[in-house]
Amino acid sequence: MSESLIIAPSLLAADFSQIGKECHRAIEAGADWLHLDIMDGHFVPNISFGPEVVRTVRSQVPDAYLDVHLMIDQPDRYARAFIEAGADMLTVHLEAPHDVRRTLNMIREEGVGVGLAINPLTLLKNSIPFFEEIDLLLCMTVNPGFGGQAFMDEVLDKVKEARAIVRERKLDMRIEVDGGINGQTGSLAAAAGADVLVAGTALFGEDSMSDALNAMRQLALEANAGG
Repeated sequence: MSESLIIAPSLLAADFSQIGKECHRAIEAGADWLHLDIMDGHFVPNISFGPEVVRTVRSQVPDAYLDVHLMIDQPDRYARAFIEAGADMLTVHLEAPHDVRRTLNMIREEGVGVGLAINPLTLLKNSIPFFEEIDLLLCMTVNPGFGGQAFMDEVLDKVKEARAIVRERKLDMRIEVDGGINGQTGSLAAAAGADVLVAGTALFGEDSMSDALNAMRQLALEANAGG
């Protein structure tokens, strides 16, 4: 596992009528990154928001690290718009219709972090050829599209395998998990080798996000130390 553990509250679970306050709430609670899920109703069966919301978030928390996850068809067509809106890390799906390597290279040329996401049923081996070209591998721990789904334990083997490759090749690549993350599942993912935990309702749904986030971090760090 990387030297530091990143916890990234997912704004999909935030109160959008108070988006500025929710962003500040997360940052003040100790969030390392803010995670923004972009869904187009085609690649996944739901619609969230577009570049203008990313731009709004950036204006509200100009110093925050924005981890933007594109669950959309043809991410190559829209990547620059999200980068211009303020993304610090831009993650695209391996399964989406696009030239993956070309898209990753274009994101790199724009000067932001490069992420690649894979769905629970996608074999890790399909993403391995891109490991030297990315800063982050996102292993979805639910089928993407809706928040509040149950964590899929079977993805942990994928996380373990990816972490082993990162160590063997001495890569500077983070492994992120997203979907059904709470204190318990976050610690399982951290023990398997994940070093970025995306959590929505388990953080935004709590009266004290600070307490929830600190508890999640402590459990994850203990699990990693024990593993």
